[in-house]
Amino acid sequence: MTKETYTFPKGFLWGGATAATQCEGAWNTDGKGDSILDHCTNGDKEHPRQVTQTINPAQHFYPTHKGCMQYDYFEEDIELFAEAGFKTYRMSINWSRIFPNGDDKEPNRAGLDYYRRVFEKCRKHGIEPTVTMTHYDIPWNLCVKYGGWTNRKVIDLFLKYAKTIFTEYKGLVTRWLTHNEINFGTISYGEVITSGIIPKSGQILMQDPNATTDDVNKRFQALHHEFVASAKAVQLAHKIDPKNEVGCMMCGFAFYPLTCKPEDVAAAQRDMEIWNYYCMDVMCKGNYPYWAKRYWNDHGIDLSITEEDLAVIKEGTVDFISFSYYRTDCSKADNQVLKGSTNFGMANPELEATEWGWTIDPQGLRWLLNEYYSRYEKPLMIVENGIGAYEKQEADGSVHDLQRIEYMRNHFEAMSQAIEDGVDLIGYTCWSAIDIVSAGTGEFKKRYGLIYVDADDLGGGTYKRYKKDSFYWYKNVIATNGEFLNK
Repeated sequence: MTKETYTFPKGFLWGGATAATQCEGAWNTDGKGDSILDHCTNGDKEHPRQVTQTINPAQHFYPTHKGCMQYDYFEEDIELFAEAGFKTYRMSINWSRIFPNGDDKEPNRAGLDYYRRVFEKCRKHGIEPTVTMTHYDIPWNLCVKYGGWTNRKVIDLFLKYAKTIFTEYKGLVTRWLTHNEINFGTISYGEVITSGIIPKSGQILMQDPNATTDDVNKRFQALHHEFVASAKAVQLAHKIDPKNEVGCMMCGFAFYPLTCKPEDVAAAQRDMEIWNYYCMDVMCKGNYPYWAKRYWNDHGIDLSITEEDLAVIKEGTVDFISFSYYRTDCSKADNQVLKGSTNFGMANPELEATEWGWTIDPQGLRWLLNEYYSRYEKPLMIVENGIGAYEKQEADGSVHDLQRIEYMRNHFEAMSQAIEDGVDLIGYTCWSAIDIVSAGTGEFKKRYGLIYVDADDLGGGTYKRYKKDSFYWYKNVIATNGEFLNK
């Protein structure tokens, strides 16, 4: 990329991110119930994770059961985040740590007390929590007993959870995200992790080419219920504490046409619509996009939507947009499988890719920031961005992750250019603050963190923390609000 001057607004929220199911461990400690990811086995690039109906540690390894053991190490971790200069820590509350079964009469006090200690520790070090309410962790009981978000009853159960944490942490948390990467629910990758629908195949994060109309209808009905729940949570948060700000959280999908054929351009437009704007229009504008009815008709989707639902959605739009950004993909009209294709679209032959086949495209971030802002004109926050890589720890404990530094530098330049374009970008939290379990593959060796954790794919290791080169580099970026990048 052409070298430009980096500038970021005063008060820019630099930080790092994790998710409870990927970092906490202690999956059945202090009264916590099991969430859906606690039933997911480990996997790798070639072997997808599986969802098991019962948890059988003798037969399978379940990565979330240990994570990076942050439940035990949270004080040390937050002190490391403070040393790096984090202004915010984007994390999540595990719903099943507060309501173990999701439909309990009373919350689990041990779970409430745990997160209070985490938030107080953050505030003590000048770190503002940015808290995701559900991050792929719907309580397992809600999946089995109710069918996950396909059941309208789960809306009220979620609101009971929301009211509990909004009230409990009033004054400690004022920035909330409702559902992590909710737009995964528009595609069959997301039926487990976003909707709580247990697939017959037993696979997670794998597109099902044999999905039936009934499967698709369930997924979009679940999404509708999540939209209503989010809108009601936004209104509830504002009522409990007017200082609360609530955002949606999207997976930042970006599609280019594979060729300049008009059919491919149209395919890219349709992919952007369903993978991004279907959810964003509802949560940011307060209504379904104009093309939704045709999409429903074309795909045999028949939803139960009440007038009250539509009124709630209209009144409960989010205050800001948060999203993840890792890659871009290409669209092709005939959806032909090409050599080097990626999970979400076709591989872009013009871009380099990670060891897991994810394209590296900093310029795409600037493009997507402008796309989102021009459409919604709401403040934007990047809450996940990073590179997964195999890494070697040296004998002295150091980790020279130069690839991560280069990746972040180039994406920071893209962010700076988008800000110069006029985009209201308020913050950035890298994925991830510390090495954690990969949600997609269940691996630990796919490392994203600024902090190295001595752990392997099967839960072995000391779990001791070591600062990587990127930790020190990012510390300088934060300390100078980006000015360090100009040297």
